[in-house]
Amino acid sequence: MSDSKNFYITTTLPYINAAPHIGFAAEIIRADVIARFKRLTGHKVFFNTGTDEHGLKIFRQAQEAQLDIQDYCDNLAVKFNDLKKTLNLSYDSFVRTTDPHHLAAAQEFWDRCLAQGDIYKKNYQVKYCVGCELEKTESELINGHCEFHPDKDLEIIAEENYFFRFSNYQKPLLDLYDNNPEMILPHHRFTEIKNFVEGGLQDFSISRLKTKMPWGVEVPGDSEQVMYVWFDALVNYISCLGWPNDETKFKSFWPGVQVCGKDNLRQQTAMWQAMLLSAGLPNSTQVLIFGFITNHGQKMSKSLGNVIDPFGLVAKFGVDAVRYYFLREIQAFEDSDFSEENLIKLYNADLANGLGNLAARTSNLLEKNQIELELEINNDEDLAKNFIDQMGEYSLAEALKTLWDKIKESDEFLSQTTPWKLDDREEIKTILKPVAQNILNIAYWLEPFMPETAGKIKRQFSAKQITKGEALFPRLG
Repeated sequence: MSDSKNFYITTTLPYINAAPHIGFAAEIIRADVIARFKRLTGHKVFFNTGTDEHGLKIFRQAQEAQLDIQDYCDNLAVKFNDLKKTLNLSYDSFVRTTDPHHLAAAQEFWDRCLAQGDIYKKNYQVKYCVGCELEKTESELINGHCEFHPDKDLEIIAEENYFFRFSNYQKPLLDLYDNNPEMILPHHRFTEIKNFVEGGLQDFSISRLKTKMPWGVEVPGDSEQVMYVWFDALVNYISCLGWPNDETKFKSFWPGVQVCGKDNLRQQTAMWQAMLLSAGLPNSTQVLIFGFITNHGQKMSKSLGNVIDPFGLVAKFGVDAVRYYFLREIQAFEDSDFSEENLIKLYNADLANGLGNLAARTSNLLEKNQIELELEINNDEDLAKNFIDQMGEYSLAEALKTLWDKIKESDEFLSQTTPWKLDDREEIKTILKPVAQNILNIAYWLEPFMPETAGKIKRQFSAKQITKGEALFPRLG
């Protein structure tokens, strides 16, 4: 992570052709943890998310629903913004690609690439995946279908469009990668995109005929064409910072960190980076490429009917339990299978019997014996160093394990010393004080991951007379 005191992070903007699912929920929770951690360590953070509202897929969904397209987008955008409260997120910006400022920024970006000589017009024919909103070459297909949308037939697009000279940027991109060896994580994804770029780049279409697809940003100077959805949507990463009008804010936070799923690898780490080079703007600092969450081994999708609703999950288990599961059990950089059964097991083992039980029995003994304590905030240098080192590598699950190792250590200490069997208050205090201090230290670093729980523990264990409160995580049957 950057050492600069200003820090910018953004998720991708999900298409609003369906309600939010847990794949995006996991992505934005991870981004939230990183943003909260940077704030905790003294940084001024700008955290961006939002909704991608243009393109053929959304146009058709609105038609099928017999809704005005803007009304369709407005209804679904609200559901995505509702994730802020439901998942206890801390983002600073919710950009919609239908926002007037974003539309103007996308057109300014187009003009800069045009001035660089990187936009031209030609006739073409291509196989197109509506699910990805991407052109597909034969080498990318599996049994004639897109790898990520095997249930959708490819379409043939034949028309005159504007193109971006992606082919001009093979060497500049390879130089960018060579000069920034930590730019793309995990490293095997970095290797994957470098191999793609080394294989040669084909110019890609960046517009559509308005008569065929009217829902998009109008191309400057050509009212018959609208921008291709990816060209428009990628600009959100800087339009949210006030670009091009607010240069002070833009330069204060850009470049920054982007997070995305592995199906966004090419768009975020090659196409967008080439576009930035063309527009004369700094490239992203880092791009974190996350794996998919599967359901019984299958990629979740609306068409397959196996999407899991994050709102229902939080209603059932609570926000911090859901956050903990996604951060501890679901691997960030590899595919992982969602299992409600595993969520319950982890909840009982780590939250109810682990953190919750330790806080309950420690506070109960302190209250019962009327022991007053003066504890410090974050006084364990070794714990802090290990945690910060792991967060610096985006090892979120390992950072949580560091905290839970401290919980286990405290539990074992209590089991060995059995303070509940003692009568001498000073002897009991000698045993309980380091345990209570551990709990407070754990809560300090737990805040980015489980802010609600961390807040409760900090309030409880910062009091001079610690009293037993309500159970943090009642055991699930």
